[in-house]
Amino acid sequence: VQLVESGGGLVQPGGSLRLSCAASGFTFSRYNMNWYRQAPGKEREFVARMYSAGGSVTYADSVKGRFTISRDNAKNTVYLQMNSLKPEDTAVYYCNAHKYAQDYWGQGTQVTVSS
Repeated sequence: VQLVESGGGLVQPGGSLRLSCAASGFTFSRYNMNWYRQAPGKEREFVARMYSAGGSVTYADSVKGRFTISRDNAKNTVYLQMNSLKPEDTAVYYCNAHKYAQDYWGQGTQVTVSS
């Protein structure tokens, strides 16, 4: 099982980034896909989820209206489009695949929002 994030980097406040997470080794379409983040000195926190069935989504209040999660089951990839970025969005962003007791994590990608 592998989850490989990409797309992180340094961006100015108000800017945008698109994160990708390429999955392999499991039946991607059957898993709920999540993004989490962890800022320095803070606990890991939930950012966004896209359910396997029906494609419904949910977001943390802190990112609603600015971030959009999507998935391409044909490419086994989940995305996180991040707009109107703020310095407080600075964190390592992790991709997560979850189904019942099965839980897989990527290695994370750094997002830094700074002028």
